[in-house]
Amino acid sequence: MCAVFGMNAQIIKVSSGDLKHFPNFTSKYIMPRNIDVWFPDGYSKNEKYAVLYMHDGQMLFDASTTWNKQAWEVDEVAGKLQLEKKTQKFIVVGITSISEIRHSNLFPQKPFESLSQQTQDSLYALGQDKNQPLFGTKVDSDNYLKFIVKELKPFIDHTFSVKTDKANTFIVGSSMGGLISLYAICEYPDVFGGAACLSTHWPGTFSVVNNPIPKAFLDYMKRNLPSPMMHKIYFDYGDQTLDALYEPYQKEADLIMMAKGFDGTNWVTKKFPGADHSEKSWEARLDVPLLFLLGN
Repeated sequence: MCAVFGMNAQIIKVSSGDLKHFPNFTSKYIMPRNIDVWFPDGYSKNEKYAVLYMHDGQMLFDASTTWNKQAWEVDEVAGKLQLEKKTQKFIVVGITSISEIRHSNLFPQKPFESLSQQTQDSLYALGQDKNQPLFGTKVDSDNYLKFIVKELKPFIDHTFSVKTDKANTFIVGSSMGGLISLYAICEYPDVFGGAACLSTHWPGTFSVVNNPIPKAFLDYMKRNLPSPMMHKIYFDYGDQTLDALYEPYQKEADLIMMAKGFDGTNWVTKKFPGADHSEKSWEARLDVPLLFLLGN
């Protein structure tokens, strides 16, 4: 078990493996944020590990420290899979999100900029709640990805005993994190060999009525999906709460995947009836994308 201090001076504990905390990791591209690196029991510098980059790092390990008292429990799920030798050995890099600018960091920038100026302006005017806009700043996910690729990954590659090639570098997230993971593998196909997009938030906002955003995302996919020969992509969704919105858009995305040559060897989409839009649901099925991306 390891304990570290998080952004709010809370102690994050893991029940499997170990956790190393890098507070306020600086960047020339985005605001500083905490980075947590989990590695499995028995981690050795004499071996090389695959790397899994995950968004919303503050929600990954310890439910006692999160705003909703839920977590992905990545340490438990990933630790168990590796202990049972069901996956190759890997570490997890958790990238903390900053709530006020999360939407701006994770909303795929090129699809956003393909929208009309009027639509962009109307999105910037949306409120997340009474006191906070949905977008805290201009959409800057291109810079967010530059941070991961040009600053964070070189640091991880230098600091830990890891495999650095795209075949062993993966990116995973849920909701907006699902969108940015898809965007990452499209924008950086030479860096990421696989992406897992759980409960992908195709609407981009919280309404599907006359919403042009999903089409912008799907049009971007048509133009920019990476080669199916060297990449693996995982999608899933539930049918409760926010996830109830996703199936029609996911089916359109699936048609694009098939048209681009993806098949059961390098792409899967799964529906989980009864699952809602929560860390508890993502924890319950996290083994599925991990086995798909990293399975032996």
